Amino acid sequence: MSFGRLERPSPSQPMSDINMTPLVDVMMVLVVILIITAPLLASAIRVDLPKAKGTSSTASAARPVMLSLTAESLAQGKAFVNDQSVELSALQSTLQNIAANQPDAEVRLRADATVAYGRVVEIMGLIHQAGLHRIGFEAKPN
Repeated sequence: MSFGRLERPSPSQPMSDINMTPLVDVMMVLVVILIITAPLLASAIRVDLPKAKGTSSTASAARPVMLSLTAESLAQGKAFVNDQSVELSALQSTLQNIAANQPDAEVRLRADATVAYGRVVEIMGLIHQAGLHRIGFEAKPN
């Protein structure tokens, strides 16, 4: 009967590599969240909003209709509804279509500080004639 040498197995070496799979998964989730929320955070139309005390950001249940007025766009006979350029002559029909689809829609009016008050009142009249009666005004906090 012959016996060979009894060898002990060497202890396993510590793993020195980082498992990248969980890191990549977390980063992909963060990228997807960023892609989804980024368009909701900012409007593409640059409006120099007036400053006012007591302004606050309130979230509504339904998505509001954003109506942006700049001095340059009004000079060209245009306004922006949900960041889409609309001719002033077609603005009332556009608002009527919105009122037909969403009768309780809130219109958030974003007017440049340089836009004349009379023009803002004219646009408010168009909004009321279209059948939309909830108007919110946006301003920068002071």
